[in-house]
Amino acid sequence: MDHARELNNEVPDAPVFFMKPDTALVTSNAPFIYPSFSGEVHHEIEVVIRINRSGKEISTDEADRFFDEIGLGVDFTARDLQAVQKKKGLPWEVAKAFDYSAPVSNFYPRARFQDIHQLVFTLDRNGTTVQEGHTSLMIFSFTQLISYVSRFITLKQGDLLFTGTPAGVGPVDRGDRLEAYLEGEKVLDFQVE
Repeated sequence: MDHARELNNEVPDAPVFFMKPDTALVTSNAPFIYPSFSGEVHHEIEVVIRINRSGKEISTDEADRFFDEIGLGVDFTARDLQAVQKKKGLPWEVAKAFDYSAPVSNFYPRARFQDIHQLVFTLDRNGTTVQEGHTSLMIFSFTQLISYVSRFITLKQGDLLFTGTPAGVGPVDRGDRLEAYLEGEKVLDFQVE
């Protein structure tokens, strides 16, 4: 909710979702390549769940069985392009789904964590914490997100579901170092180039 407020957006009564292609993925702490078409790219740290089986129109009661691994990811957003799209009422993919816009960590078994609804995650930019989140503060739970998205799109094994960002989003610049922590453990560490 704090992220919605910081962007002067209404808190949604249903999840807002968009898709990123596989060319958006960045793994193994490879650098994020700053796109030439934007002058205002923002970081958004998010908990990411990996779907472990296919499903369509999944109920919230069943949704818990559709993921068993958790990681972190950064949803990079070309905020200048997004503003234009929002003003015109157009889709956001041009601002969200560009190449290299989704660095992700390794994924960890849910069983590793005592309670996935009480996870702390943070993002540091150049050694300073800029975002801190807690899964208990999510507007929509993991199961609600799975259920909602699966009403419209069949979820398949291996799909990644980014779950939303806490307050503190902000710009990145070439030369920045971003480090993300899940429950105090560093799981992402990469440069912006």
